[in-house]
Amino acid sequence: MSLGRPIDHWGTNPGDAIDAALAAIETALHNLLSTDPAYWRTGQKKDLLERLEKLQAQQAALKLRVLATAGDIAEETGAKDASGWMRTELLVDKAVARSQVKLAAAVTKYDLVADGLAEGVVSQDKARVITQALDKIEADPVASAEDLVLAEKLLVDYATRLTAHELRIVGRRILAEIDPARFDDAEAQALLAEEERAQRKTALRVWDNHDGTVGFDGVLPTSVGMRFKRLVEAWAQPRKQQFVAKGASLPPWERLMGQGFARLLETVDPAALPRHGGDATVVNVVISLEELRKDFGIATLGYDETNGTTISAAEARKLACTATIIPWVLGGDSEVLDAGRGSRFFQPIQRKAMRLQHKCCQAEGCDMPPEWCDAHHLDPWGAGGRTDLKDGALLCPHHHRLAHNAAYVHERLPDGTIRFTRRP
Repeated sequence: MSLGRPIDHWGTNPGDAIDAALAAIETALHNLLSTDPAYWRTGQKKDLLERLEKLQAQQAALKLRVLATAGDIAEETGAKDASGWMRTELLVDKAVARSQVKLAAAVTKYDLVADGLAEGVVSQDKARVITQALDKIEADPVASAEDLVLAEKLLVDYATRLTAHELRIVGRRILAEIDPARFDDAEAQALLAEEERAQRKTALRVWDNHDGTVGFDGVLPTSVGMRFKRLVEAWAQPRKQQFVAKGASLPPWERLMGQGFARLLETVDPAALPRHGGDATVVNVVISLEELRKDFGIATLGYDETNGTTISAAEARKLACTATIIPWVLGGDSEVLDAGRGSRFFQPIQRKAMRLQHKCCQAEGCDMPPEWCDAHHLDPWGAGGRTDLKDGALLCPHHHRLAHNAAYVHERLPDGTIRFTRRP
């Protein structure tokens, strides 16, 4: 691949110099890749990482320069711009290719940013942050050309000391740093407008993956989103600490956060929730008499199999300990044979007494702290068990699931611990 016309007006061949330079780079990389970093000295590793960071910025500078003048590639291939050719020939995702072409055009407008890239002191990510901030300033009716020049100088300087994320934060208020008297009010108004847009963007989507999981994603305003993140982290951290204390390898942080989120939901007091559908928020579980009698029965969350989601009867029994649940037992013709009542919970004072008494999960060999345990009825509440300290036990989420799993039996030992045994 040649990066330039074969012959220029002066009769030289610039393609030869470009090819030679690229060949030298390829040879150097091949030589480095043929060595094993495991045998390198620590200083060599640090030096290589530092120099590669600079080289990556310079490589990005070269690539962006070429993309900025790649109109002939688009013309030759009939593409709208070079991104179409990149998608077809280089197999670069369309969005990524367009982003690079857009950045190439933006960098040509700002000499200091381009120089920072070429010197290796401004990375491609930081160049994108800076150009986006400068484009906003350029469109700001309050800002002048002098403000734009000064903002570019300041942001390029900050780029040598800040990460791209930190630089983005600085970029949002760089005008206020240039002239507080003129731009503080404008910044406050911009923040208000941004928060209003965030409210309009707020969304949550939930769907059934039909594999035992529910997927969800969404967008929250920053203030609410950070609060949500902190709440989930509060429930995820104790699990991390348990693994560390036992010397076990940590599971992925995403899994810990997911488990923390599940615990956050499980600990919500239904009595504090708003009324839903004309009644207090409850979980309705529909199960046939035949399924109810099975060890491995199937229940439906909702009022019917069409609109509901199937779960195991064991999971339904577990829900009864942590959520207001109303069981509906149906006969062969979907006749309601029994409509249960909302489950009774252990009262806060009872849970406190259990925590003081047992100090941790009561399962044999488990030391999960009591704050992260559920209050479980040893005799199921739905089968006539009583909500009292004698019939209650503290179980961590793992052992609580086992307690409702038909594949396991459990018994209380004389010392109060619960022993779980898999059925033969």
